[in-house]
Amino acid sequence: MRFTRLMTKTMRTDPAEAETPSHRYMLRTGMVFQVAAGVYAYLPLAWRSLRKIEGIIREEMDAAGGQEIRMPALQPIELWDESGRSKTFGKALFTLKDRRERGMVLAPTHEEVISQLAKTYIQSYRDLPVIPYQIQTKFRDEPRSRAGLIRVREFDMKDAYSLDADEDGLESSYRAMAQAYRNIYERCGLPALMAEADSGAIGGKDSHEFILPTPTGEDTVITCDGCDYAANLERATGVKPPLAPEAPLPMEEVSTPGVKTIAALSDFLRAPESKTLKAVFYDADGETVFVTIRGDLEVNEVKLSNHLKAAALRLATEEEVSRAGLVAGSASPVGLEGIRRVADDSILSGANFVVGANKPGAHLLNANYPRDFEVDEVLDIAMAAAGQECPGCGGTLKSVRGIEVGHIFKLGTFYSETMGVQYLDREGRRRPVIMGCYGIGVGRLLAAAIEQNHDDKGIRFPVPIAPYHVHLVGLNLTDPDVATAAEDLYRRLWNAGVECLYDDRPEETAGVKFNDADLLGLPLRVVVSRRALANGSVEARRRGDKAATLLPLADVEQDVKGLLFT
Repeated sequence: MRFTRLMTKTMRTDPAEAETPSHRYMLRTGMVFQVAAGVYAYLPLAWRSLRKIEGIIREEMDAAGGQEIRMPALQPIELWDESGRSKTFGKALFTLKDRRERGMVLAPTHEEVISQLAKTYIQSYRDLPVIPYQIQTKFRDEPRSRAGLIRVREFDMKDAYSLDADEDGLESSYRAMAQAYRNIYERCGLPALMAEADSGAIGGKDSHEFILPTPTGEDTVITCDGCDYAANLERATGVKPPLAPEAPLPMEEVSTPGVKTIAALSDFLRAPESKTLKAVFYDADGETVFVTIRGDLEVNEVKLSNHLKAAALRLATEEEVSRAGLVAGSASPVGLEGIRRVADDSILSGANFVVGANKPGAHLLNANYPRDFEVDEVLDIAMAAAGQECPGCGGTLKSVRGIEVGHIFKLGTFYSETMGVQYLDREGRRRPVIMGCYGIGVGRLLAAAIEQNHDDKGIRFPVPIAPYHVHLVGLNLTDPDVATAAEDLYRRLWNAGVECLYDDRPEETAGVKFNDADLLGLPLRVVVSRRALANGSVEARRRGDKAATLLPLADVEQDVKGLLFT
């Protein structure tokens, strides 16, 4: 491809709307064009990279036993009502009506349709196992699209679905898909972490995310320095810092005028936050829930929501708190009745806590469970944190920021039982098909690669997913000898199987061309100039290297391949 024919325009300054490096550089290089909030057109450079990513995905999915299909993005809403996910997805689900006023959905994922297909084509155990997959456009009405292709409303996803006869079959399919994902990320040149995760609106029992570490990521993974434990912050568990044992003391009330936060309470009483119990109020599908947790810990709302089986969980408003008879800033479960009370198990690992007195400006000292108060449920609903002890090996937990680039789920029989997906076993008995699902956001993977591979000059593409391998720069192209040599090298590289973008702009200066080469970030820059040609050479420099290398023109194709692929 010649730069003069390439459908793009580079930008010298950062767009005001760009939030992250990938967003900034994809706009500056003209890889994408924003059509609406969270809706992008992919221009040639981005599309070439996306096709390479898709090619790697297809090869690994096929090698793992997958069969590619294509399912419709437009689906009848009755399917989603049948599975119950029209409510689970809520406002994130794009809905519309056709000309006959029938409800339709722009699919965010395809479990419902794959269930329909399975009902038709899976009749007996002889038809199992199968792993159909597709690369298809998905739609989700994100409340806040952000960071370019990281969180969008229209996106391309590879989604696969395993259909098995039993749990052993699901485990085998799940392991095969996990390995396929590892292979995909390795071949893309991207070191992704596999971490335990929450299943969210997809449903199912077990799931793992693949996280690409980068400081700008919106996900947090908790890892251990002593073993291979890794879990998304939403799912992670840690050993809560223990408190020294104490004999229970008599409970007494103290005046705490104007003290309404744990930090203020700790300062006022000169007591560590771990010696207090925090009250947090939630609305779970219209029910007010009173949550108690140790003051040095935070509530993990995903764990809480899963326990409550709440479709919608949010902090209660001041009006809802007041209506429930609760005193914000001085509430506790002591004497509390007529409301659902959930407590973190940290209330079991201490004694003589400071709690609210359920009246303004007052707290209680030396509250102990279960002597002084009752709760309805006690379980782990705390957020794990770096520095805590690993629950498996006793090592120290660490926190890593990253971007989710894949998610795999053990769905089990959730959809099979809901939507009647059954097969006949060897004895002729009807059994539910055991399902799994496996997703990779293709555009997000490209954006994540740029988040992890860039510097202050631009992108640094990994070779396997770069739009082109070589950025060929011709300097002083008004010189016939330079122009002829550059054209000849351009053809030679392509004939040797080296994908080449040729900056053939005759009017641009060397500085502009070099800046654009750094911005676009192709793996290798090759420069044709009068000075190098006088020595029978061209100048080559890997993106990110400080020093350039002179390559003899006679063997330039092999030398270029050596720099790229070794």
